[in-house]
Amino acid sequence: MRKTLIVLAFIFAILGIVFAILPMGTLGILPIGLSLIFGGIAYYKSAPDDKAVPKWLLIVAGLTLAVVIVRAMIPDEIEKDDQFEQKKVESKKEDLKDLEDLEGLE
Repeated sequence: MRKTLIVLAFIFAILGIVFAILPMGTLGILPIGLSLIFGGIAYYKSAPDDKAVPKWLLIVAGLTLAVVIVRAMIPDEIEKDDQFEQKKVESKKEDLKDLEDLEGLE
């Protein structure tokens, strides 16, 4: 039972790390939470001299949870590009002029 809980905690910790790295928002909280639950149960079920692996899993899951929470609090801002907007307006004017020229040829 203990080994199964450690394996599950390890799998969910890896999934949590992957979700924390990829731009998944707060979706990473679910596997991290499961990893914390399974790691906590494995830590509780372990003998005093066998608590190293569950302890490290709990530490990794806790740090990953902190990363996901901090990344969720940072706002996503897009900087406005004035040059691109100006080129877009100029391109639209040129397209309208080309269409007027085509209508004049008919």
